[in-house]
Amino acid sequence: MSLQELLAKYLPLFSMYRFPLIVGFVGLIFLGYGLIVLLETDSSSENIVFESETQDASSQKEQPEIVVDIQGAVINPGVYKLPLDSRVQDGLVASGGLQQRADRTFVSKNLNLAAKLADGTKLYIPFEEEQNREVSISQTITSVRININTASLSELEALPRIGQITAQKIINNRPYGSIEELVQKKAVGQSVFDQIKESISVY
Repeated sequence: MSLQELLAKYLPLFSMYRFPLIVGFVGLIFLGYGLIVLLETDSSSENIVFESETQDASSQKEQPEIVVDIQGAVINPGVYKLPLDSRVQDGLVASGGLQQRADRTFVSKNLNLAAKLADGTKLYIPFEEEQNREVSISQTITSVRININTASLSELEALPRIGQITAQKIINNRPYGSIEELVQKKAVGQSVFDQIKESISVY
């Protein structure tokens, strides 16, 4: 069949159904475009979800922790694992907070709740009755080492070459994981530390 015969046969049909044919052709174009966009979107979404899950898993593995021992007048004394940048306040929260019998006056005056906790730190919260016991300064020096994490201002001042300003610096830099941190945190100089190291402890 020649081209002229084909045109003569189908041209009237095309003219009659021209609008539906054009609409159908345009519809097929949009359908194909929509399928292409949908497939690309699904692929991108899968990549985003996979990357997000990978990042979450890696961040959970990489979070360093410290271990601290919290004792005394807290609800749940014990050893706790905390995030690396935890503060004293975070340690108290982890242990359930202060007991009713806790010496809150001591905590407010001597404990720096914003201080960072170091790995291996022991934090002791005294009971009210402990602080109410009258113990002479001389007896404290001769028979018991002063705990630099819990000692009062007057107890610290009783140490050799420790005045009020230095004693307050010691309190402000709490807690200490070891007595050597007095020098590391620049609360006292090396010469002062050498004179008081036999009279202090962190427990």
